[in-house]
Amino acid sequence: MPVIKSAIERVKTNEKANKRNASQLSKMRTAVKKFEKADANADNREELFNNAVSALDHAKSKGLIKANTAARNKSRLAKLNK
Repeated sequence: MPVIKSAIERVKTNEKANKRNASQLSKMRTAVKKFEKADANADNREELFNNAVSALDHAKSKGLIKANTAARNKSRLAKLNK
């Protein structure tokens, strides 16, 4: 455990950021999995696709995943959407 005040504050900040990042990654993965598991002729398939792409874009903009990873996953989902 750190002794210096700024280091103590940094630990608290890092824990908050870690929880926030883990939550956002989980939401992204859930959105992608929901789209992948949807039937080919499901009523809300287009909505699930849009949610998954949006979640990937959000994770990319927050720095949780790299731009190339987001592009690759979006391309893969678009291929499944056809």
